Amino acid sequence: MRVLIIEDERRLSSVIKKGLVEDGFAVDQAFDGEEGLFLARSEAYDLIILDLTLSKVDGMQICSQLRKKNIKTPIIMLTAKITMEDKIKGLDIGADDYMTKPFSFLELRSRIHALIRRSKQHASSQLSIADLEVDPLKHSVIRAGKQIRLTPKELAVLEFLMHHKQEVVSRTMILEHVWDYNFDGMSNIVDVFIATLRKKIDGGHKQKLIHTIHGVGYKIGEKGV
Repeated sequence: MRVLIIEDERRLSSVIKKGLVEDGFAVDQAFDGEEGLFLARSEAYDLIILDLTLSKVDGMQICSQLRKKNIKTPIIMLTAKITMEDKIKGLDIGADDYMTKPFSFLELRSRIHALIRRSKQHASSQLSIADLEVDPLKHSVIRAGKQIRLTPKELAVLEFLMHHKQEVVSRTMILEHVWDYNFDGMSNIVDVFIATLRKKIDGGHKQKLIHTIHGVGYKIGEKGV
């Protein structure tokens, strides 16, 4: 999953990014409202963490402009102080949640997962197909009752496939949602991670779940195409 942090307090932004990267997220950062608005409009994100008091363009304006452009990415607003009037205004213009500084990263993490689940219409954090069960919040992957160890990035790729189970997703779609804006790695990085996941997820099982759709991309499903 890919998150944009629009926060001018660099230390706070770095702390949030570090925690999310360790959790398997791809994270982009913007340190003023203008840069944040540009990224939010031009890139695809699963969630935006938005500070209210930003230079150039404030958080309320960013939220309002995104919703007017019909960009429905879930938004969590951050603020040092908040009045009931501010909260009502923020929710009215399209924010999905609020957190007041200082806050617990674990609470922020839980709210991020909850909003992403809601936006993708998953009531539970657990994702499943056939005998494979994945819970990104608990970093748990189980197939046929056996625990499988994945790195955070492997889990992120698997989670993206699971959110689109039985759908074909391209290499570009995976790259854009699992790696951040500044990624400049090898061109076959997606193929490398898919190959590793195949060994860990499908190795030793008669029923294969991860399929290559030649010339298009990949899908996770109970049957190939």
